[in-house]
Amino acid sequence: MTKKILFLVLLAAVLTRFNTFAQLGANKEKFTRADSLRGNLTPLRTCYDINYYHLDVKFDIPNKFISGNVLFAFTATQDFTKLQFDLFANLKVEKVIYKGQELPYTREYNAVFVTFGQTIAKGSKDEFTVYYSGNPTIAKRAPWDGGVEYNVDSLAHPWVSTACQGMGASVWWPNKDQQADEVDSALVSISVPAGLKDVSNGRLRKVTQLKDGYTRFDWFVANPINNYDIEANIGDYAHYTDTFNGEKGKLTLDFWPLSYNLDKAKKQWGENVKPMLSAFEHWFGPYPFYEDGYKLVETHHLGMEHQSGTAYGNHYHNGYLGRDLSGTGWGLKWDFIVVHESGHEWFGNNITSKDLGDMWIHESFTNYSESLFIESRYGKQAGQEYVHGTRFPILNDRPVVGPYHVNKEGSGDMYYKGGNLLNMVRTIINDDEKWRSILRGLNKTFYHQTVTYDDIVNYINEQSGINLSPVFDQYLHYKNLPILEFASRDNQLYCRWQADAKGFNMPVKVKLKGSEYQYIKPTMRFTPLNIEGARKDNLEVDTFNYYIGVLVD
Repeated sequence: MTKKILFLVLLAAVLTRFNTFAQLGANKEKFTRADSLRGNLTPLRTCYDINYYHLDVKFDIPNKFISGNVLFAFTATQDFTKLQFDLFANLKVEKVIYKGQELPYTREYNAVFVTFGQTIAKGSKDEFTVYYSGNPTIAKRAPWDGGVEYNVDSLAHPWVSTACQGMGASVWWPNKDQQADEVDSALVSISVPAGLKDVSNGRLRKVTQLKDGYTRFDWFVANPINNYDIEANIGDYAHYTDTFNGEKGKLTLDFWPLSYNLDKAKKQWGENVKPMLSAFEHWFGPYPFYEDGYKLVETHHLGMEHQSGTAYGNHYHNGYLGRDLSGTGWGLKWDFIVVHESGHEWFGNNITSKDLGDMWIHESFTNYSESLFIESRYGKQAGQEYVHGTRFPILNDRPVVGPYHVNKEGSGDMYYKGGNLLNMVRTIINDDEKWRSILRGLNKTFYHQTVTYDDIVNYINEQSGINLSPVFDQYLHYKNLPILEFASRDNQLYCRWQADAKGFNMPVKVKLKGSEYQYIKPTMRFTPLNIEGARKDNLEVDTFNYYIGVLVD
């Protein structure tokens, strides 16, 4: 029997043979003890809840050297005498001080184990301070490989920044480097050579001229923040301000371009920031960090979602470095980095995954936010054309959800495949106001919280009234696309899903040529397609909104 297979993306990049679907957990990648120490929530990490950090860090830029101390204020969640914090092994722990005394500690890979001379009682609030120094890992291609980025601007002024998502904040400062426990607030004190400025998260509280030719900038973050978001940006910055009249009142806007890019920044950021905030507050709810304000900071690297201090390196161009990632033209009408990285304030910073394996929660929703921004400005069709256009780079190489407890994210398909998944979920729900209420509800229900895969999927199921678990399961836990198969028997057209996820039964829109779309609900068994007059040659599947394979026998 001849089979005609219609796919929406390049065959080699999308589907393997039908009898070789990937199995959940079949990832053959090996992980080390160091991976487990970073990724696992052991009793030595869960025994304390971090409440407050004070980073006091000096950057010796000519020698690419940092030194300082970090105060850990915590609440004991159980009785303990020993705990773990994290600091990359190439940085030296000078001492750990508790109540004026040095504590003994041991190191294993990038983990540091501190032993207290007494039992820290459950429920007690306490603190210790870690003094450290060294030459931190230099980022070779920030933000993707991470570390500290040392550059000079076009006038030869030093230009230094940090970017450490994935790699972890312990690449440059000691902390409890696990996403599940966000600190409640933090004071970030960065000392830099005189004549330079530091821009970090939150609000600038104080600038102090030090006696050694350095200037210290104290930034206070009033909201919970994940470790990798805490930043230092050092350079010859200009500064200007504005306000946005948002859902919670006046939101302060602070902009920090390099001094010679001030005019470019005012034009480019002025055209993009307020429309972005307006669109995202409409779809997702109020900007989550009014207390800390919104900032854009120019960096040498392309961008990073540093909470209340978004890093920007798109060179004041629309698109992604002047390119349209969707190939539709819609991506050249706005600044990709302003929109995408700011979208993370809702998904990634407000709602943070507990485990790096669930980074799709950050990236899929934020990728999808790009199309919602376009929709808010140019209409729904434009937004959906954009998200459809982003399918081309999808690899379907491995599951989007990564292995848990080893500090490892899943496939990079979490961006484009994840965005297309969410557009399909919207199509299935078929009620745009309900979909908007779900997106806003996620940000309200999980406001300033860390979450799991089940938290997000169960919430969408409950609020939509539809069991979408098999849909999320297929697209996130398996690498292959589901295939909608049609076959004729005795003048009757039948259909079924070929998929990995147990009980996969995604509703899908089909139509006869020249008619309107209607929903059908195939299962994984062949059932009659009860559409009068339907034949293999006159049936059309909505492959514009559904990222699926179609097989016609």
